[in-house]
Amino acid sequence: MVVVVDKNLPQEKVEKIISELNRNGFDVHKSTGEKYIILGALGVQPGFDIRKIKMLEGVIDVFRITEPYKLASRRFKAEKTIVKVNDIEIGGNEIVVIAGPCSVENENQIMKLAEIIKSLGAKILRGGAFKPRTSPYSFQGLGEEGLKLLRKAGDKFGLSVITEIIEPSHFELIEKYTDIFQVGSRNMYNYPLLRLLGASKKPVMLKRGMSATIDEWLMSAEYILAGGNPNVILCERGIRTFDTSLRNTFDLSAIVTAHEKSHLPVCADPSHAVGYRDKIIPMARAAVAAGTDALMVEVHHDPDNALSDGPQALLPDQFSELMIQIKEIAKVIGKKI
Repeated sequence: MVVVVDKNLPQEKVEKIISELNRNGFDVHKSTGEKYIILGALGVQPGFDIRKIKMLEGVIDVFRITEPYKLASRRFKAEKTIVKVNDIEIGGNEIVVIAGPCSVENENQIMKLAEIIKSLGAKILRGGAFKPRTSPYSFQGLGEEGLKLLRKAGDKFGLSVITEIIEPSHFELIEKYTDIFQVGSRNMYNYPLLRLLGASKKPVMLKRGMSATIDEWLMSAEYILAGGNPNVILCERGIRTFDTSLRNTFDLSAIVTAHEKSHLPVCADPSHAVGYRDKIIPMARAAVAAGTDALMVEVHHDPDNALSDGPQALLPDQFSELMIQIKEIAKVIGKKI
């Protein structure tokens, strides 16, 4: 249930409305917009008469939300959420570019790539320190050493950093080094991890599960939001279909649909979606045209010798060309990079 309240209502009267909702068995999440205060009343109360709340002073409207996700819904918050990462805003008029290698391999590699992506206009450095791999024999990441190198590179070149968390036991360690937690597609259903991230103040990028519907994706976001962390970024990274031509099928329509259903910003990851570097630039262009708020791509200066996912990493020259092209597309749709 959503309660729309006059923004000019004195705080003590807003608290009275919240207390009344609590008394009737609802947990309340408050969101303040430009014109209204929105109270999301969470809980199933069969037969509850919404007129009990609607008649309270300062209440403009009360309506039920039919979607299973409440806090992630556009009906709970009409205006887009802008997630702030240091001095960067994701969800506003600028399309934020995130780039870097699949995995942090050594100091020379991550420093070189941080310098390259910074010079070409990226604002956030990506790199895995703990890597969930399909094969147990594949490179699993450098662990804390990788986190230290990622942070060092980010600080040296003025870049924020994002890295993946794969299990709850790594939370405190990763929180010391990262600016954004990334939840990979395999962990979209890891509810203990999502609850833990809900208690964090740092932004979370939630990748769509490889077989997840959009509503299931938003329900996973709901776990983080319900835990008290409003800074969630959705990430479309391709889904598994019957076709085997590419690594995954890039669901561009998910960018548009997620924006219609939710106020949360959306990031596109064409690198994982298609899996081949020669197809990443066309898909990145399409994602920008579809209205993505951020774009995440893998870049490597020596992909043939990369320890993970070399075939889907752009070469520096290709990344440069990508930045030129998407800047022009962004202008057409009234955005900037």
